[in-house]
Amino acid sequence: MSRSSKLSDRRQDRPTHHWPGLSWTACLVVLNSLGAHAVAEEKVAFPLQLEVKIPLGDVRGRIDHMALDLKRQRLFVAELENDSIGVVDLASHHVVRTLSGLRKPQGVAYLAASDVVYVANAGDGSVRLFRGNDYAPIGRVDLGEDADNIRINAAGTRVMVGHGGGSLAVLDPSGRLVGNVPLKVHPEGFQIDDKSGHVLINLPNDHSMVAVDDASLKQVARWSTGDLAANFPMALDQERRNVLVAFRRPPRLGIFSMEDGSIVATTPICGDADDVFIDQKRQRAYVSCGEGSLDVLDLRSASYRRIARIPTIAGARTSLFVPALDLLCLAAPTHAGQPSAVWVFRPVSE
Repeated sequence: MSRSSKLSDRRQDRPTHHWPGLSWTACLVVLNSLGAHAVAEEKVAFPLQLEVKIPLGDVRGRIDHMALDLKRQRLFVAELENDSIGVVDLASHHVVRTLSGLRKPQGVAYLAASDVVYVANAGDGSVRLFRGNDYAPIGRVDLGEDADNIRINAAGTRVMVGHGGGSLAVLDPSGRLVGNVPLKVHPEGFQIDDKSGHVLINLPNDHSMVAVDDASLKQVARWSTGDLAANFPMALDQERRNVLVAFRRPPRLGIFSMEDGSIVATTPICGDADDVFIDQKRQRAYVSCGEGSLDVLDLRSASYRRIARIPTIAGARTSLFVPALDLLCLAAPTHAGQPSAVWVFRPVSE
């Protein structure tokens, strides 16, 4: 006899009780209040609140990284498979310009001091320069192949570009090539630590991170990532002097000492991560993932525990956190009938 049959038999053997004074109306009131409570529990207050979705227009395929002209509040979106850069006005919530004729743009950066937009192209290995006030093309540097991530140092004197089978190119603000750091394999996410004078670089195909001295442009350290693989995005937790590295295999955030590369902690994250940012004001980290979610992690926890997972859409891998505007912008490609757009989130304080 099945367990459900036994339970049914036992219920049939029990006497039926009639509770005086308890009507069906009262029962419905109780059930309705319980249901209302359950619905209220489902409406979770996420630590990132979606404010607006800004349509990007007829943009096909994958979208890569973003950068910001803070003074003009113009967001530059690398529309990789569309061979274009979308220029989005964050104040008016619309696209004001499209820079076309590019070759699979991946990285983009903006330098306010020179008012120049830099675009790294995977398709032809070039870095294109555009004037910030009218977006006219003003220069080009050919690096060979697969120009990828771009970073600018705090002093605004060096523009660094990962490219090729294993190189970090160093340009001056005018676009002149002033140095090139050989690396073992193609570099992915990297960050410039101005305090130590080191550039920390992810080398996924070598299962490692390396440190390059910003002055001499020489590699000074290599740290193995062990069993953690596919290390793409990186962020620096300056307060704790830790490096946050998002891995895809398995999907985990690795926290490493910035000084010696020793591992501090690991914690599970969403899959297919492509950007990670630090919100120092709220002591949080934000991780955007192509599986269709944003993870929010607590930096005050020794394990950097996850405090929220916010659903987005598949393919929305790249993001940009702008502390000065207190916004997180997420690049969402066309998916399941939804047009491509920039989703703008506002962090909510505790």
